[in-house]
Amino acid sequence: MILTFRRRWEIIFVCEVVLNAGSITHCLLCYYSYPMTLTLSLLVFQTCHSSNFTAHHCAPSSCGNIQNISYPFRLDTDPQSCGNNNYTLICENNISTVLNLYSGKYYVQAINYGNFTIRVVDAGVQDNCCSIPRYSLAPDNFSDGHPYTWYNYRQVPRGISVYSWRYNLHSTLSLPMIFMSCENTVNFPLYVDTAPYGSVNYSNSSLVTRSNYVTLEVMSASDLMELCSIEKIFLLPKKSYTYKSFEEIHSDLAYGFEFSWYKINCENCTWGCYVSWSDNRRCFALLHGLKVVCGTPCVIIFLIYKWRRRHLSVYDTVEQFPQGQNNLMPVRYSYSDIKKITRGFKEKLGEGGFGTVYKGKLRSGRFAAVKLLGKSKANGQDFINEVATIGRIHHTNVVQLIGFCAEGSKRALAYDFMANGSLDRHLFSREGSISLSWQKLHQISLGVARGIDYLHLGCDMQILHFDIKPHNIVLDENFTPKVSDFGLARLYPTNGSITSLTAARGTIGYMAPELFYKNIGRVSYKADVYSFGMLLLEMAGKRKNALAENSSQIYWPYWVHDQVSDGKAIEIGDDATEEERKIVKKMIMVGLWCIQMKPMDRPTMKNVIEMLEGDLENLQLPPKPVFNLDVTPPNIEGESSSLSGDSTESTSLVENAY
Repeated sequence: MILTFRRRWEIIFVCEVVLNAGSITHCLLCYYSYPMTLTLSLLVFQTCHSSNFTAHHCAPSSCGNIQNISYPFRLDTDPQSCGNNNYTLICENNISTVLNLYSGKYYVQAINYGNFTIRVVDAGVQDNCCSIPRYSLAPDNFSDGHPYTWYNYRQVPRGISVYSWRYNLHSTLSLPMIFMSCENTVNFPLYVDTAPYGSVNYSNSSLVTRSNYVTLEVMSASDLMELCSIEKIFLLPKKSYTYKSFEEIHSDLAYGFEFSWYKINCENCTWGCYVSWSDNRRCFALLHGLKVVCGTPCVIIFLIYKWRRRHLSVYDTVEQFPQGQNNLMPVRYSYSDIKKITRGFKEKLGEGGFGTVYKGKLRSGRFAAVKLLGKSKANGQDFINEVATIGRIHHTNVVQLIGFCAEGSKRALAYDFMANGSLDRHLFSREGSISLSWQKLHQISLGVARGIDYLHLGCDMQILHFDIKPHNIVLDENFTPKVSDFGLARLYPTNGSITSLTAARGTIGYMAPELFYKNIGRVSYKADVYSFGMLLLEMAGKRKNALAENSSQIYWPYWVHDQVSDGKAIEIGDDATEEERKIVKKMIMVGLWCIQMKPMDRPTMKNVIEMLEGDLENLQLPPKPVFNLDVTPPNIEGESSSLSGDSTESTSLVENAY
């Protein structure tokens, strides 16, 4: 008898009963604690064939050097009944076979039907050391629902029974390679310099003037040197773990990397899948058998066990989460490490609804802002949500999570320190003096737009921020803007732009109307577009949207729309140049487009970037936003209130900080 304990209050007993020489019956005895009932289920397994593997078979196709292209692969010119649409290849001029993956173009080098692998090479890689891949591709892109995986398939040995509920995986097929650029030359043993092997052709012209490096080491955020940024992540074939030169790395890039398509064999398997020695694709089919209610002694034992584990389960949920997240994830610190970094929480930067922010210094000399969380939610979901969301993000306009602490009830988050604080500090100065020029404000708005666009353009999961406002835009020493505070953010799949919420979330004054009034449209990424529009109008007016000098300007977006519509100039100072006036007008018009009442009338963030980068003459004034401002949204009180799932106040990385 095999006894397996699972975390989510499951206890599973697996037993074997040998009925005859040729057959084995597997039985499963399990019970679940949720919803507070105890049920013993007798379930009988039988082995069945997976999806009809002979279905969709057509005559093999060929393209260039790739011969006998057969199921599950198909060429785009093949009949629709052939192969699987998830594995469509494109034949270019009968010379090159192309696989389009995450909007990237890859040339197919080989297909191995024996071990279910395909080898491809990035279209940007040429037979010289002066080329790098055009497209980023990381292991995180291969999600559970994706037709490909970067894990290797391992065949089940002869005579071994399979009880695994998941695919039998052996190892990874490829290695992630990180390409980064630095403002200055660095000497670090993990970095391989690209400079000695010729001038690399970069798609981004700004990289030409920077020092560029690659590394195959598993990096944490603290391994990234100061003034360096990650530009792309590529995949390399799993040939070697050590490279002495970029020339060796480029040779393997030109060879291509592999990933597996074996999951097609299990497309109809619900509970598990394996490939037997005889190469028959098989899965576990579940026949519901007898279900009986457990006796009183079992219930008593279960309730005692649950009572003792009630508090410990909260910490287990938080502490176990990072164990499976090891690809470029932040560093996990102990609580004693956090105390050393902050020098005993000596320098306080600010305080908010979720905790207190302190200034710290890492061993590398890098400064950090450490947010020490107060009493967390009962299941630690807010902490997990922020780490899961921002931990996977690497973008110049999104704040970087350096590390975290999850030790019992003590939780903390360590971010990059932003020397110039939050944007609202510079927009809404008490003395009225503004230190940022209009050109700089325009650059900041573009950076924020690019950061939000990056969040919306995820591969398998997209991110809604839900709290875009000046306080959550932080500025580094060069006034480069970074989107911060992901406490209210939510992940949602890319197969649809609609997401569901149990309650409104965000900050009053920046929240999209569909968060309150369901009849005007469903909640989607357009909610962030609306918040960005309100932010943009405040930047253009250097004032809060609700403030005014007289009753005719009681609502800034309405007033400024009338001013632009009537052809009146917006007062931005007597010494303002014509170019600065055009910048302000452009920001106003883009902001007005973003705050349209119906989500369908708002542009995407990609369109917003194009409008901000384009000419003012190409912009048209949008319709005046129309909705009843006199109606107070339900359960919302006060201008500065912020709501999450349970109406907790939102906070920021720099709460009145710096």
